Amino acid sequence: MDLRKLREQIDGIDEQIVALYEKRMDISRQVAEYKIETGKKVFDRQREQEKLARVKTLTHNEFNSHGVEELFEQIMSMSRKLQYQLLAEKTGMGRLPFIGVDELDTKKARVVFQGAEGAYSQAAMMTYFGDAVDSFHVDSFRDAMSAIDEGSADFAVLPIENSTAGIVSEIYDLLVEFENYIVGEQIIKIEHCLLGVPGAELSDIKRVYSHPQSLMQSARYLADHDWQQISMQNNAFAAAKVAKEGDKTQAAIAGEHAGKIYGLKVLKKGINHSGSNSTRFIIVTNQKIFRKDAGKVSICFEVAHESGSLYHMLSHFIYNNLNLTKIESRPIEDRNWEYRFFVDFEGNLADSSVKNALRGLREEARNMKILGNY
Repeated sequence: MDLRKLREQIDGIDEQIVALYEKRMDISRQVAEYKIETGKKVFDRQREQEKLARVKTLTHNEFNSHGVEELFEQIMSMSRKLQYQLLAEKTGMGRLPFIGVDELDTKKARVVFQGAEGAYSQAAMMTYFGDAVDSFHVDSFRDAMSAIDEGSADFAVLPIENSTAGIVSEIYDLLVEFENYIVGEQIIKIEHCLLGVPGAELSDIKRVYSHPQSLMQSARYLADHDWQQISMQNNAFAAAKVAKEGDKTQAAIAGEHAGKIYGLKVLKKGINHSGSNSTRFIIVTNQKIFRKDAGKVSICFEVAHESGSLYHMLSHFIYNNLNLTKIESRPIEDRNWEYRFFVDFEGNLADSSVKNALRGLREEARNMKILGNY
């Protein structure tokens, strides 16, 4: 066989495929116009399943059957995306229930953070809102979300991810449960200090208190000392305990900010082994708003527990040329082995490409929710 001639035959077939594809998409455009006039939904799962079953019967072996199924899944996916685009253009259904603002109204805002005075959350809050911010603190992340949900606070500052310890899974779950939305973020460099009472020395220490993650992040330093490690709910709580009890044998791992607030002595600075350790905090409110210059969108959605379902959801980002910056999954309560996906991507809710992607996701995913644009 002559390879050149075989390739020429393939080129000829490919030209036919392209011509037929364009013809098919032209008919898809007409289908979209019909659906706009009649109010029919774009996505018809039953029709697509019947179509896939039929085209598979036209093949002559199992390999081709799987290949044709995958090919037609892609063709029908492109057809839907074209229809979503036309639907948004002609009906204005690309609009989203979020209001764009020039800037956040923070001048008279009341802000809540989780933990105690001296927590990293407080440092993040003061960096974002300024030192004169009107604030209060609560014991748990749920309490903070409830505070803005009920209106006793305008904004909440919550840690969502640490560069070494990973995500704060509870925050992801609370973002789904509450009708609160992300409007900003603040990244704080984490530098853990070993804090003791005035007059204490390293040789005096027998017990160390801190949050489990902080103990883990300082594990290399702690391994060189025979100290009892005791977990606390929050680093600031640990600092407050050591300061209150005034015991020279006790130390806390917390930020230098906490040491200043509670009058503790820095026995050792920067004991966490990662010099680039940072925590990302989100600014949350109960209003569906976004800054007009926002550049990141966060959403979550559920998909059917079947092959290719996540792939098809992500194709909406590819088609609309949107860059994903993060994807996480969390198990769905009371539904074994099913997951909710959290996605961050670059864009603004006013962008047509973002509207098109979100419309497709809303139609085809389960329980899609926009978590914020910031």
